[in-house]
Amino acid sequence: MPHQENTWTAVDEYLNELFIGDDPVLDDALAANAAARLPSIDVAPTQGKFLNLIARITGARRILEIGTLGGYSTIWLARALPPDGLLLTMEFDPHHAATAKANISRAGLFPLVDIRIGAALDSLAALSAEDPEPFDLIFIDADKPNNPHYLAWALKFSRPGTVIIGDNVIRDGDILDPDHPDPRVQGTRDFLSLLAAEPRVSATALQTVGSKGYDGFAIALVLE
Repeated sequence: MPHQENTWTAVDEYLNELFIGDDPVLDDALAANAAARLPSIDVAPTQGKFLNLIARITGARRILEIGTLGGYSTIWLARALPPDGLLLTMEFDPHHAATAKANISRAGLFPLVDIRIGAALDSLAALSAEDPEPFDLIFIDADKPNNPHYLAWALKFSRPGTVIIGDNVIRDGDILDPDHPDPRVQGTRDFLSLLAAEPRVSATALQTVGSKGYDGFAIALVLE
């Protein structure tokens, strides 16, 4: 496994050089996250570019992100928005949110971004009370035990054509164990089961390997 992980990381570095290259804004964001002692759980650069491309392919003008951390994925997503677009992102930890705000501001994207601080379930309920327009793209990457609840809210805030992406859905293959003691695994299994059974979407999940290890993501298209 160590040899495989070394290969995965080397391939990621090769792909990053090919498709992303030097990006001081993103590099500075990761450095700021490390300096602020945020956990190193940001999406990989190639995954960030994937999110950016999905947002551009779908022509997203309104994006909802559940789980901001230091704003690395937020920057990738916000870069895909038009000048009048909106990215609403939710973060539980005020320290993480402050770091994200500084990173997003340095990227020149803060006019497009609305950061909501607090428990995401509370922020989602408050958002519902605002009766917002549907979102075009929803990225779920927060505390995994609540993933089933986040999916329910994502469907509420969707329209036909909305794309919903859930990150970290393979968890080193632990999702195979129905009796796994980790609530993050159980939340992910429930999320995947609900997504597969949901008649309003067409969905799939993919395994990924790379510098972040062995994991994967789920993607769904809202049909009705």
